Amino acid sequence: MHITSEQCLDDGVRERAFTVGDTPGFLWPPGSASASAPVPLILLGHPTLGLARMYPRLAARARHSAAQGFATATIELPGCGDRPRWHAMEQTRAELRRTLQAGEPVGDELVDALILPLVDKAVPEWQTALDAFLALPEIGGPVGYSGGVISIGIRLAAVEPRIAAAGLFAGSYVPRIMFEEARQVTVPLHVLLQWDDEGNDRQAVLDLFDAFGSAEKTLEANMGGHTGVPQLAGEAAAQFFTRHLN
Repeated sequence: MHITSEQCLDDGVRERAFTVGDTPGFLWPPGSASASAPVPLILLGHPTLGLARMYPRLAARARHSAAQGFATATIELPGCGDRPRWHAMEQTRAELRRTLQAGEPVGDELVDALILPLVDKAVPEWQTALDAFLALPEIGGPVGYSGGVISIGIRLAAVEPRIAAAGLFAGSYVPRIMFEEARQVTVPLHVLLQWDDEGNDRQAVLDLFDAFGSAEKTLEANMGGHTGVPQLAGEAAAQFFTRHLN
């Protein structure tokens, strides 16, 4: 891990910008007052909007997690932000926009092309970054994954044994093959569903939740659209990680 900058945020939370290989990201380790022992880590997922655009929201989540005694970290997704352009993915996203503007259904082939290559590239990068995070003396695990593209969270929870709990947001398209991978997920889960999410197939989310192999899984459904997540949902997610990472 190469640290490119470091600063202290207003409330005492430290922030490090870094690169692991050619993957940039942010790490928010515990402040000096709580750094006497290694702490658990939450990996902060996010949509494909780029870290610069998502930074205010991610930093707010990091501050909240720091108050609960957790370190947090995130990385830029492939083809996003300042990372090299991913032309095939850009074409697929353009096709999705055309489909939605035309009022046509989003078919399985388009969903597969949109999500599966992203998952295949992003998950190994998360695992490489996790190696670097856990090598730091102030971070000791256990590790949780929170939010972001739900298929990335499914794959990571299924293949990465260091993930002890996952909080997933049902706010993105899910390829049918991910339902099979969901059956391999056995860690405790907290799944958030916005009941009126305009970009989501509600029944597909319910079927996905049913497919998860976890013995402990909770579905929290709130009224409202994709961007209408209530504050209480964040509080419930924080309580979930406090139970399973401390």
